[in-house]
Amino acid sequence: MNDLVTIVGRPNVGKSTLFNRLTETRDAITDPTAGTTRDRKYGKVLWGGRQFTVIDTGGYAIGSEDRFEAAIRRQVTVSIEEAALVLFMVDAVTGLTDLDQEIAQMLRKSDKPTIVVANKVDTSVMEYATAEFYALGLTDIIYPSSASNGYGTGELLDALVVSLPDIEEREDDGVPRLAVVGRPNVGKSTLVNTLLGEDRNIVTDIAGTTRDSVHSHYKGFGLDIEIVDTAGLRKRRKVDDDLEFYSTVRTVKAIERSDVCLLLIDAENGVEKQDQTIFWHILDSYRGVVVVVNKWDLIEKDTHTMERFKRKIIDKFEPFTDVSVVFTSNLTKQRVIKALEEAMTVYENRRGKVSTSDINAFILPIIENNPPPIYKGKSVRIKYVTQIPSQVPTFAFYCNLPQYVKEQYKRFLENKMREEYNFTGVPIRLFFRKK
Repeated sequence: MNDLVTIVGRPNVGKSTLFNRLTETRDAITDPTAGTTRDRKYGKVLWGGRQFTVIDTGGYAIGSEDRFEAAIRRQVTVSIEEAALVLFMVDAVTGLTDLDQEIAQMLRKSDKPTIVVANKVDTSVMEYATAEFYALGLTDIIYPSSASNGYGTGELLDALVVSLPDIEEREDDGVPRLAVVGRPNVGKSTLVNTLLGEDRNIVTDIAGTTRDSVHSHYKGFGLDIEIVDTAGLRKRRKVDDDLEFYSTVRTVKAIERSDVCLLLIDAENGVEKQDQTIFWHILDSYRGVVVVVNKWDLIEKDTHTMERFKRKIIDKFEPFTDVSVVFTSNLTKQRVIKALEEAMTVYENRRGKVSTSDINAFILPIIENNPPPIYKGKSVRIKYVTQIPSQVPTFAFYCNLPQYVKEQYKRFLENKMREEYNFTGVPIRLFFRKK
């Protein structure tokens, strides 16, 4: 399944502002200066019951117009190659430009589904300004919108969801898919080579050597797994290498096509901001996760070093603390197989089922003794709980006033369920519905 949507367009048309609005974040830097976005962003969007990943393809190097055009040409080529759908942004105030025409020509050749978004249309009065973009020859409909104030974005999202490919369930061949992810140079390729007993992947001390996702089949120690070694995701900083953008896109897709991710962390550096970003993208994609602290042989230890280190790691990932942490060394092969065994445990946890009678017998007394707080003078009464089919453990709570159940109470119930059932390393979802 490919639910990757990429936003392309020339500089300063509002790509990052649209990204922020769609993902409901402020992750992408926005500024009137062309080329402000120096790093590529990816985030989750949920609309109309459909979730997908959107990529902001900013990050063009500051330079001459010729350098701009060359950079944009390369970025669009890389973006559309992997995307399921392209959002092509143009500027309704500036109007049609030669660079818009050039990008449109590339999109026509790609034959990828494309939605043209005419940005900076703040009111319906300005919609007349979008007519000239029909000359691009990409679509019969131009979607006027304002990324800054939200005008037209609802209609845009409706069209986007309809245009995405139908969800196709991955063929279940019975082989768990494990993605090895993390920042550059934390030992991902070395880990895979250690497991396979061969130099399957190129390994150097240069960060970012792995540019593509490499699939390998591992069979041993009673395990049968497909392993994907992904390119490292860099910190948030300027990136001049177009191949790195391609690697990031492939890594995001590898996460979403996996069952469980091994998130490698460098023992010497500890958990950094980019580790947290990857961790939450795994959970937002509803994948299982095992945190693997690599290069553990380089750390001076005493009796309590491992426990202290584990506590620091889990604190960095709050509020999701129900996760396994394994300390490994590729050099000495210490606990490498243990990491795979933990991944298999998480794989089974992700497929876990709880009977309706069991979950009701357990959780309803807890709810009765600890009911949801009264809101606006009204009491929420939860009468029935059942697990519903989904890619991760998902539970529906039927009650009289679902809109009054707040996040804090949802976390309370989730924590109670995690205490009773083994959902370690797996995101679980709780839905509250009208009885």
